[in-house]
Amino acid sequence: MSVEEKYVAAAYLVVFVAVLAYVLIISTKLARLEREVAELTELARRRQAPDAIDEAELAEHAGQARG
Repeated sequence: MSVEEKYVAAAYLVVFVAVLAYVLIISTKLARLEREVAELTELARRRQAPDAIDEAELAEHAGQARG
C-alpha cells in the first residue's frame, strides 16, 4: 500500500467517524425531544380532564411504587 493510498484511507476514516458522530448526536437529541413531547402531551391531556384518572394510569403508578 502506497503512502497516497494510506492518506486516502485515513481521510475516508475521518469522514466516516465524523458522520457517525453526527448521527449519534442527532439520534440522542431526537430521543430527548420525543420524551419531552410525550411529557407535554401527557400534561395537556391531564389539564383537559384533571378529574379523569383511568385504570392504565393507576396501574402505571402502582408499578412505579413497586419497582
